[in-house]
Amino acid sequence: MVGISGSGVARPQKGVGPDDTSVLIRQRKGYPGLTRLSNVTGRLAVVRITLIGHAPEFHGAGAIAELARPAILRFYVPARGCRAFPPSRRQVSFGMAELLQSRTLEVPRSEWTAIVAKYAGADVRRALWQVANTLIPLAVLLWAMYACLDTAPWVTAVLVLPGAGLLVRTFIIMHDCAHSSFLPWPKVNDALGFVTGVLTLTPFAQWRRDHALHHASSGDLDRRGHGDVPTITVKEYLARDARGRLIYRLLRHPLALMLVGPLHLMLNQRFRGRSKATKTKQLYSVWYTNLAIAAAIVASILLWGPRAFLLVYLPCMYVAAAAGIWLFYVQHQFEDAYWETHEEWDYATAAITGSSHLRLNPILQWFTGSIGLHHVHHIGPKIPNFRLQEAHDDNPIFEAAPSMTIREGIKALRLALYDEDTKRLVRFSDVQAA
Repeated sequence: MVGISGSGVARPQKGVGPDDTSVLIRQRKGYPGLTRLSNVTGRLAVVRITLIGHAPEFHGAGAIAELARPAILRFYVPARGCRAFPPSRRQVSFGMAELLQSRTLEVPRSEWTAIVAKYAGADVRRALWQVANTLIPLAVLLWAMYACLDTAPWVTAVLVLPGAGLLVRTFIIMHDCAHSSFLPWPKVNDALGFVTGVLTLTPFAQWRRDHALHHASSGDLDRRGHGDVPTITVKEYLARDARGRLIYRLLRHPLALMLVGPLHLMLNQRFRGRSKATKTKQLYSVWYTNLAIAAAIVASILLWGPRAFLLVYLPCMYVAAAAGIWLFYVQHQFEDAYWETHEEWDYATAAITGSSHLRLNPILQWFTGSIGLHHVHHIGPKIPNFRLQEAHDDNPIFEAAPSMTIREGIKALRLALYDEDTKRLVRFSDVQAA
């Protein structure tokens, strides 16, 4: 057992062996650091914190923390009277070097695979209902936007946001088809994936391959570059010359990510060269998708004129792409995100602690197909989006995932470099130039 004093430094207590996994937190008002409220069950508030992150701060009596994982402390305190505070930048040494050496979740593979198996697999009824309640409203909304262009253009402008939301939801259907988790019939599943890919300007087979590589390497410092936001370490950044640092700063600037990023996403997928993620089959996918997109654009122009594409579909797609970039960013780019060298990398740990749990209200969760539960998806990519919440709620293992709000996700856009010494993402301003 380890007692934690007001200074935030852990000190062994007498008569307790080093293998004891319990940690006693003394009641001290004004404790420095951070707590994050991750779940409330009954009268208990579950608060989680990484050892490498910050010290806890809370008000409440009888708090007990359980060292459930080598890198995570969970605090169980009475929900009434408990207050959670925003993250503090103050780092605290816990004086427990032996526990900081490993960031691996000690969960047997048989345990998490059994959990995943309960929720994996297609559900035809729910899948078809999701297709209907996504594509039909999308078609109606785009028609309404076009109809209002001359008589009430402000209505068209207002409807851009829900239109973008429905395109994000359409992308999630394509995403699940890419994992073969949406429909049980491979050819039908792939056909739906191709159609929804055309609607979201995404080459289905090429994206599927790239995304599979992303799942197999997320959080691996030695296998970066597959479907992720370009990320370098502090040492790699300092080793660059002034021009190299400037280019990386421009790429990682929030305005570049959110304003230029959507254009890059829409145009870059039109032209792909051969790579590990793009073989002959994937190249065909790119060009078949391009032909289908071109045919759809020509048809819309012939039927409704160029404004239907330029003033209705394109604004919705641009906003949807911006939302998609931000969603994907916050899913893996946060302060305590898991990154390790290939030798130390662990799939389950990368999936759960290297993917965030983005907490969204029910409306936003519906539009985004529950993709905020990204930690569940990464450890169980065969789980369809409409079962992610159920899997999360049923299994305490998912409480280990870092929780994030929209506000925290916006702040995370400033994080740009991975510090291998402190094992956290930092801002440019946190790095002293050499």
